Amino acid sequence: MYDVIIIGAGPAGISASLYAKRANRSVLVLYSGESQLEKAHLIDNYYGFDGGISGKELYENGIAQARSLGVEVVNEEALNVTMNASMNYEVSTAANKYEGKSLIISTGNKKLKPDIKGVEAYEGRGISYCAVCDGFFYRKKSVAVLGNEAYALSEADELENIVGKLVILTDGKPAPETDKYEVITKKISEFVGEVKLSKVVFEDGSELELDGVFIAQGVAGGADFAKKLGVTLNGSDIKVNPDMSTNLKGVFACGNATGGLLQVCKAVYEGAEAGLSAVKYIKSKEN
Repeated sequence: MYDVIIIGAGPAGISASLYAKRANRSVLVLYSGESQLEKAHLIDNYYGFDGGISGKELYENGIAQARSLGVEVVNEEALNVTMNASMNYEVSTAANKYEGKSLIISTGNKKLKPDIKGVEAYEGRGISYCAVCDGFFYRKKSVAVLGNEAYALSEADELENIVGKLVILTDGKPAPETDKYEVITKKISEFVGEVKLSKVVFEDGSELELDGVFIAQGVAGGADFAKKLGVTLNGSDIKVNPDMSTNLKGVFACGNATGGLLQVCKAVYEGAEAGLSAVKYIKSKEN
């Protein structure tokens, strides 16, 4: 059991971990994949770095700093988040399940929409982005999960015992390692239907009749975790109060996941606020 679980090891997540750990709380940071910060060749508008610093170096320095303070920083992809009967939060990875008294989402947001004709036209009418949220509406029906990584398989697992038929679509990308589900790797041309989605058309001219498609490309972003928990969104951004709290007690968000100015300075401030607010929330539970 951790006091604080943080999803994301960018400047927001690491800043949150530093403030929570300095308050003598147990802190776990989960991260995976390449951070947006790592892609920055040079950051020369951040306080204290005369001549600038590479995003990769700043990112690695942050993780090292957290670890030196005693923060547990683990390179595992968070796949699912739930609230348990004890009102604590459980974060599942491919290998483990972690429980925390509070949760901070600092993963940023990814662009969810694939560049396939018909995606926007059928959103809410056969196209979904959350198996936990919408799986119920496809009971005993034929659905597909679009994606080829661990997150796609996790969404498939959520749907497995609800839907009638389930297939993984990779849209031309390599197949994920699974013997559990049928996988179709053909490139998709478009989604079609009348009022609702009714089939997928592939570039080779073949078709697959489906009642629904769940988009799960790449890794989960902040909005994905928010939807699973019922956290309020403003578009694709997590809606937060000034103290970085969300509408769900014990859940906080910071950094790019909240939208606004996508800069390191904002992420560091919001991370600090989220870390302090999480500590305050835990104290309120203990009293």
